[in-house]
Amino acid sequence: MSSSLQSTKKFLVFLGKSLYTVLEALVSTIIPKPRKNVAGEIVLITGAGSGLGRLLALQFAHLGSVLVLWDVSKEGNEETCKLAQEAGARRVHAYICDCSQKEEVYRVADQTYKAFLPAMIANNHGHLVCISSSAGLIGVNGLADYCASKFAALGFAESMFVETFAQKQRGVKTTIVCPFFIKTGMFEGCTTGCPSLLPILEPEYAVRKIIDAILREKLYLYMPKFLYFLVFLKSFLPLSTGLAIADYLGIFHAMDGFVDQKKQR
Repeated sequence: MSSSLQSTKKFLVFLGKSLYTVLEALVSTIIPKPRKNVAGEIVLITGAGSGLGRLLALQFAHLGSVLVLWDVSKEGNEETCKLAQEAGARRVHAYICDCSQKEEVYRVADQTYKAFLPAMIANNHGHLVCISSSAGLIGVNGLADYCASKFAALGFAESMFVETFAQKQRGVKTTIVCPFFIKTGMFEGCTTGCPSLLPILEPEYAVRKIIDAILREKLYLYMPKFLYFLVFLKSFLPLSTGLAIADYLGIFHAMDGFVDQKKQR
């Protein structure tokens, strides 16, 4: 077969796949994908001792999942463990782990990951969930270190998705979550200049959306939905226009009233 015919065939296959995926996306918008059943599934949650981690643990407990809870706070993690058991979790395993310390992660991983990760790979079955941030999509003044970590988290999770896709491991799913500020106390004092478009999110609302995205196996979840539009605008608008939008939304002053809880303690 000549190279021109091969190129034409390759283009037609690409065109067909593209049309199919676009139609599939349109249909799924009208008819949402059914929520999968996670009863009996092992769910590992980092930062489970408080805030978003605790709320996620309780929601998965209601869904009948087996919970593996990681947190640096022994008291907080044990409290979450107790609440999860009361909420109906089949099994709960709590481990003390400071995820900022490599040695700690390795120590706890010996007790958790190695118990089930080989089976997940062998069975081509699992779900990786990355809690990134809107600060992992757009840089923000006063948040350089946080933005760097969240950009890295998003990039790692996205790369893992592409890795599993390229290896044809369709049973290993990925969900990347990028929320605006959430009222968990982590960003106490932070503000929004346009609450109608960029509201500071209630934790319960955020958790409901995250759980739904996981169960429907969505790759991306941005909260609020206005973030999708902002990322789209960022891709083609002139820099000066983007900065004008950021100024209108109050982004440049979002951190002015920030209260560092760690320094207070």
